[in-house]
Amino acid sequence: MSPSTRRNPRNVAPGEGSRFPGPAGAPYPRTVDSWTEITDLADLIDLVGEPHPALNEKVHATLTEQDLVWLAASPLCFVGTSDAEGRQDVSPKGDPSGQLVHVIDERTIALAERPGNRRVDGYRNLLQNPQIGLNFVIPGRNETVRINGRARLVRDAPWFDALAVAGKRPLLATVVEIEEIFFHCARAFLRGKVWKHEQWERDTEIPEYAKVLY
Repeated sequence: MSPSTRRNPRNVAPGEGSRFPGPAGAPYPRTVDSWTEITDLADLIDLVGEPHPALNEKVHATLTEQDLVWLAASPLCFVGTSDAEGRQDVSPKGDPSGQLVHVIDERTIALAERPGNRRVDGYRNLLQNPQIGLNFVIPGRNETVRINGRARLVRDAPWFDALAVAGKRPLLATVVEIEEIFFHCARAFLRGKVWKHEQWERDTEIPEYAKVLY
């Protein structure tokens, strides 16, 4: 089974006969003739503008005290990878605060792998392409910390004991050599009202994960 088949077995595309309706219930056309596409960087910058210079100045390559405090408090990280052909994957990694990240030095961190579904899509990617992107979340906080760099997979090291949870050492660890770190603004979480409990959807029609599998 190829990676593309494994990741998108249905290969569903909007169009005639699709279950994804367009305006007034009609299916979206399969052609893209009516789309206005952005095809180069100049078009993109003309549309969204340039970032404020202060934002670029905040990008750094070594961990600061502020970064260390954030990483120690974060129980959740989203990990982005891609394979040699550019197919991408984003996987969540979660552990108790203080045990999600092990800091090796000012430019190197490690994330533990716990028992899971064994798909290891991100790890398959890293064996082909070491570039990695991390986004660290703290519940209740609208900002995130992003780290981009290069990763390697390690099956054992002396610091595995520091990543143990309930006495169990990790199966393996992703060691990330940091290339850039920066705080991401709060707008996405504010717009999505992520931490507004009263806004959370409680739709009983949304199937539970177990029902999707079985």
